[in-house]
Amino acid sequence: MGTYRHIGGAIAATAILMTGSTAFADVTARQVWDDWQSYMDGFGYDVTAEESESGGDLKVSNVAMTFPVPEEDMSLTITLSEITFSDNGDGTVAISVPAQMPVTVVGDGDEAFKVGLDYLTQGWNMVVAGDPTDMTYTYSAATIGLALTGIEAEGETIELGTAEFEMANVSGSSRMTTGNIRSNVQKILAGAVSYAVDMKDPDNSESHFVVKGGTASLAMEAETNLPLELDMNNMAEAVKAGFAVDGRYEFGPGQMNFNFSDRGDVTQGKTSSKGGSFIVSISEAGIKYGVGYDELSFEMMGGEIPFPVAMAMAEFGFDLLMPVSKSDEEQDFGLAFVLSDFTMSDMIWGIFDPSGQLPRDPATIAFDVSGAAKLFFDLLDPEAMEAAGSGEEMPGELNALKLNDLTVSVVGADLKGTGDFTFDNTDLATYQGFPKPIGEVNLALAGGNGLLDKLVAMGFVPEDQAMGARMMLGLFAVPGDGEDTLKSKIEFTDTGGILANGQRLK
Repeated sequence: MGTYRHIGGAIAATAILMTGSTAFADVTARQVWDDWQSYMDGFGYDVTAEESESGGDLKVSNVAMTFPVPEEDMSLTITLSEITFSDNGDGTVAISVPAQMPVTVVGDGDEAFKVGLDYLTQGWNMVVAGDPTDMTYTYSAATIGLALTGIEAEGETIELGTAEFEMANVSGSSRMTTGNIRSNVQKILAGAVSYAVDMKDPDNSESHFVVKGGTASLAMEAETNLPLELDMNNMAEAVKAGFAVDGRYEFGPGQMNFNFSDRGDVTQGKTSSKGGSFIVSISEAGIKYGVGYDELSFEMMGGEIPFPVAMAMAEFGFDLLMPVSKSDEEQDFGLAFVLSDFTMSDMIWGIFDPSGQLPRDPATIAFDVSGAAKLFFDLLDPEAMEAAGSGEEMPGELNALKLNDLTVSVVGADLKGTGDFTFDNTDLATYQGFPKPIGEVNLALAGGNGLLDKLVAMGFVPEDQAMGARMMLGLFAVPGDGEDTLKSKIEFTDTGGILANGQRLK
C-alpha cells in the first residue's frame, strides 16, 4: 500500500509540468528552479540534476528525484531528461521541455523494478511570473500525454505491450505561495481525454487484454497546503502540521471498451456515462471522498458468462466523511450511497423470474447517514491503529447518529425511513457494553405483502416462512394510510425502554 502511495506522490510531483502560478513582479530562471527543488525537498525527495547556465537561461538535465519508502524497505527514483528555464526579458520565465521527454521510475529493494515513460507534448507553453514567494504558472498545450516505453523487473525486460494516455486542448494555472505553509492553488481545463492499453501476459502468450476509452472533457480545481517540513511517511504528524489537500474533478460524457482473451475464450464489454465528478480532501478536519456518475451503463458478454449482461442506472454515487484526528471534541462523520433507476436486461431477469411475475420497474437503493463521534487516537497513525485494532484501548465513542434518508424501491415494494439518535456513553450497562441510544426511527413500507405473495407463488419463500414474516411485521408495524402499506415507529427511551408504535417491547 505504501509503495503505491509514494508512486502516486512521485507522479504528482512531476505534474508540476502540467500545472503551474500570476503575481506581477520579477522572477528569474534560477529562482524558479530553486523553488522547484525546495518544493520537492518539502515532499521528502532528494533532488539532483546537471545544470548549465547561459545568460538568463538555465538548462537542467538528468533530473533525479529520490524518495525513501521505509515500510517497503526500498526507495523510488524518478528521472526526467531535460527542462529549460528561459528569461523572457520582462520579469517572467518560460519553461520548456522536449516534445518527447523520457521519464523513468525506478524502485530498488528486494523487488526492484524500472518503468520507462515518454512525456509527450504538442504546442507546449508555460510562463512563470511573480516573485520568489509568490509564483503563478500559466500554461497551455494542444496535447499532453504519457506513453509506456518499457518495464523491467529484477533486471529482466517484461514484454507487456502498450499503454497510452492523452489530454487535448489543455489550459490552466497554478499559484504557489510560500510562507509558514506552502500553498498551491491549481485549475486545469482539458478537452478530450483518451487512454488505451493493449497488453499480453508475459507468462501466457495466449492471454491478451485491450482497454480503450476516454471522456469528452475534464476540469479540475485543487488546493494543496504543505508544511515546510513534511514527512509523507508520517501522515498523522503531517496533517497536524498543516498538510491538506482539497480537490474536485468533473468529467464529461465518456466510454470504455474492453476485450480479454485467454486461450480462445473472449470476454468483451463496454461502459458509458454522461459525465460525473470526483472529490477528495484530507486535512486535520478529516477525510472526504466522493464519486458520482450520471446515466451509467455496463454491457459484457463472452468467456464464462453464458449470455449477454446489460445494466444501466440514472445515477450512481458514493460519499464518505470521516474524522482522522484524536480530539476530545465531537467530530462529524457521514456515509451516503445512491443507485437510482437501476435496470437490467431481460436475460438476467429470466434467470430467477422466467414467467415475469415480478415487476421490472427501475429500482432505487439509497441511504444517507450522518453523525458525531469522538476519536481517542489518530486514525493516520499506524501504531495507534494497531493498538486500537488489538483491543488495547477503545478507539472512540459514538455520540449521535442520524438516518437522513433510506429509500429501497425494488420489484414493486417501497421502503422509506428516517431516524435520529443520541448515545449516552456513561451508560454501558443497559445494552450490555453498548452506549444507551435515545431516539427513534420511522419506517414506511408499501407493497410488502404483495411482494411476499409473489415470492411464495414463485417458490422462493416457503409458505410457513412467509407466515412467520407476516407475524413479525405485525409485532413491529401497524397498517398505513393506503392499501398494502405498513408503518412503524421504534423508540428508544432515556430510561432504557424500547417502544414499537407506542407498545413496550423492553
